[in-house]
Amino acid sequence: MPHEVTKYLLDIVDSVDAIKLHTQGITQYSEFIANRTIYRAVERELEIIAEAINKMQKLNQDIQLTNAKRIIGLRNRVIHSYDHINYDIVWGVVVNHLDPLKAEVKELIKKFE
Repeated sequence: MPHEVTKYLLDIVDSVDAIKLHTQGITQYSEFIANRTIYRAVERELEIIAEAINKMQKLNQDIQLTNAKRIIGLRNRVIHSYDHINYDIVWGVVVNHLDPLKAEVKELIKKFE
């Protein structure tokens, strides 16, 4: 596997870990949305995750991640339609989808070592 692909996979893991750190102790959507610093930090990390996926797939189209298109679509919404972001969806990603994404990426890293 090209070094760049490994770098992008590691960037995804790093951003998932950063989101977990930013939201540590937050258990409710109301707590999440009440803290602009936190939800903006989460937005940025989601942008990084999506950009890494996008660049990685351009390098190697055989590498597919579950929900890659949806992740990239969320990134596009955050960047280009910042005034129409549905934070319920962002919170849902944080709560439901980061751990499976990280596990999937770690398996890819092992596979290509």
